[in-house]
Amino acid sequence: MNRQIHIQYYKTNIGELILGSFESKLCILDFRYRKLRTIVDARVKKILGAEFVEQDDELLKKTRKQIDEYLEGKRKMFDLPIIMAGSDFQKRVWEALLNVPYGATATYQDIARIVSNEKAVRAVAGANGANAIALIIPCHRIVGSNGMPGGYSGGVVVKKRLIQLEKTGLL
Repeated sequence: MNRQIHIQYYKTNIGELILGSFESKLCILDFRYRKLRTIVDARVKKILGAEFVEQDDELLKKTRKQIDEYLEGKRKMFDLPIIMAGSDFQKRVWEALLNVPYGATATYQDIARIVSNEKAVRAVAGANGANAIALIIPCHRIVGSNGMPGGYSGGVVVKKRLIQLEKTGLL
């Protein structure tokens, strides 16, 4: 039997998302049309040793419900099992992102300090950009040391809207 990542596409008011579950854990919650889509998908498939199959499941249904609640300002934390498909360094960065509180922002430099490598600001930015589980692993909360938003897989406008949502409860 082939190992499968169940995927579904989901249109939201911040853009169309791709959702993926693998063995009852979320492995993808990302923007469908991001620039690095094929690279991110290839990495996830390779690490998990699985292929995409367009199929719905209970975890993806629960994910859609929680995304809606989050975008409506009704949910501050996600309650979904996740699996991070990345290098050890990427996983350390993503774990650090999970500790940036709802409504707050941190800088790439802050995250570099947390992962004990103050000189790795560019590597942190790269790992941040490689995140395949947007919103839950809150890469949108990371800004430049000048306070500017920097890049985002869903676009800078969406990043600003998500930061605004978390500060005011309104998208």
